[in-house]
Amino acid sequence: MAVVAFAPIAASSIAAAADDKLVTLSKSDENWVMPGKNYDSNNYSELKQVNKSNVKQLRPAWTFSTGLLNGHEGAPLVVDGKMYIHTSFPNYTFALGLDDPGKILWQDKPKQNPAARAVACCDLVNRGLAYWPGDGKVPGLILKTQLDGHVAALNAETGETVWKIENSDIKVGSTLTIAPYVVKDKVIIGSSGAELGVRGYLTAYDVKTGAQVWRAYATGPDKDLLLASDFNIKNPHYGQKDLGTATWEGDAWKIGGGTNWGWYAYDPGTNLIYFGTGNPAPWNETMRPGDNKWTMTIFGRDADTGEAKFGYQKTPHDEWDYAGVNVMMLSEQKDKDGKMRKLLTHPDRNGIVYTLDRTDGSLVSANKIDDTVNVFKSVDLKTGTPVRDPEYGTRMDHLAKDICPSAMGYHNQGHDSYDPKREAFFMGINHICMDWEPFMLPYRAGQFFVGATLNMYPGPKGDRQNYEGLGQIKSYNAITGKFNWEKMERFAVWGGTTATAGDLVLYGTLDGYIKARDSDNGDLLWKFKLPSGAIGYPMTYTHKGTQYVAINYGVGGWPGVGLVFDLQDPTAGLGAVGAFKKLANYTQMGGGVVVFSLDGKGPYDDPNVGEFVSK
Repeated sequence: MAVVAFAPIAASSIAAAADDKLVTLSKSDENWVMPGKNYDSNNYSELKQVNKSNVKQLRPAWTFSTGLLNGHEGAPLVVDGKMYIHTSFPNYTFALGLDDPGKILWQDKPKQNPAARAVACCDLVNRGLAYWPGDGKVPGLILKTQLDGHVAALNAETGETVWKIENSDIKVGSTLTIAPYVVKDKVIIGSSGAELGVRGYLTAYDVKTGAQVWRAYATGPDKDLLLASDFNIKNPHYGQKDLGTATWEGDAWKIGGGTNWGWYAYDPGTNLIYFGTGNPAPWNETMRPGDNKWTMTIFGRDADTGEAKFGYQKTPHDEWDYAGVNVMMLSEQKDKDGKMRKLLTHPDRNGIVYTLDRTDGSLVSANKIDDTVNVFKSVDLKTGTPVRDPEYGTRMDHLAKDICPSAMGYHNQGHDSYDPKREAFFMGINHICMDWEPFMLPYRAGQFFVGATLNMYPGPKGDRQNYEGLGQIKSYNAITGKFNWEKMERFAVWGGTTATAGDLVLYGTLDGYIKARDSDNGDLLWKFKLPSGAIGYPMTYTHKGTQYVAINYGVGGWPGVGLVFDLQDPTAGLGAVGAFKKLANYTQMGGGVVVFSLDGKGPYDDPNVGEFVSK
């Protein structure tokens, strides 16, 4: 009896210890152990060795080529003196020692079903890795997803596979591009494939064994959705019971989309995981009457049980593919009434940046990302409902023109940052509008299920004649709703931003630059031409007292599909080919990492490092 009674407590203590270690590592300047830097997912570093007064001295310290093309999203991880690098399909992983990164410590090159390539929506990207620190019995692990739907756990020291499971079935078009997310003794995995009619779900696996702990769907009966008994109790107007079926016609929810391939945040205080579900399927809104819950929804789910405590649907009955999976950034700020609140801020594809009270999902603010958003006039803060402008609806037998934002959204997969000192969010923005013509089509498992033809082009502030001015970068205050500054970019700022205590905002561009701007006014302080366009975000760490800044290069993703696959039809790539027709004039494919430091200081300052020495 004593053994039975104490076993759960011991297991719980071990899990808590591993979780505490991960939190400690996330706060360390020497490490970058998870997407978003920490559980707040704020991509903010306290480092200031590199700052706005000396950033012009940044030079490459070392580089690494992955040997693969296609889009390289996300960022590397750094843990205990090692850098872990991931790639696009076929999803290689490399471990490098920071003392001598010219030697690969281990590499994982999984064999995958090549059929996964045919059902990937928008290039063969992957958004990164996760780390679990081990518990004394199971070693530290690197977690990865594969395009073919598998999740693998690798020994962080040796690269050996500890376990591997199948999360998604490519036969129905379900793939994996998401970065895993570790919370306590679980690894959280999303899903992709809404463009093929995949029903979205979120799954928690035991990080030590790969056993499934819980799975929560975005559509369907409440028992499948894992709705808590007090779901939306503080905001019943958001909707509560039986809406995962009642807001769909017939059984359409079974192929209804709502996948989640973006980013997560986690609050140990509330024990909630925060994430967004994506667009309903198909894109053609005529084919799926109703609000189509719970697609396009910000969820707060209990990390232990998966139960949804709240769900706020941003775009009921989406008409424009505004998949709501974008970054969730956590902060604690005083609201307009001076009350300190635990907040969640989320820049959405639909052109609205939302801030919620993350304890219960209450809506605090909802402001346009840019004043050129025209699909919505505003958001009713009492109901949370967007006020549509019917002129930009996408009904059948109608060519809707000059819809802003486009299906790419005014924000997409980029992982942005929050500077707590300035209470400022730094957002990489798309400035793209579109024409949309829907058509009817049948559902066939494993085939694209979209039903719309799109033409995309720069927004009103861009150069529409020359197809440039497709992006912006902005500094935003979530309490006042004001923008501190904004700057235009030639192409969409697709990968996201990283902020530092050195008063810098760092980001990569599709045309192949890494840039540093002044956090206070947006002035451009430094840039460097990378070997290929960047669709990931920078990260920063220290090693032996030196601060480094690293970024993936490798153009691709949705905006790069025309370049990557040599497409010419402007409506191809779900409209991306036309919008980014000039991208190939500025960059070409290539994949790898460039690491910078002041004056290029690094491990090879001593030329004997890594040299062969005869015995």
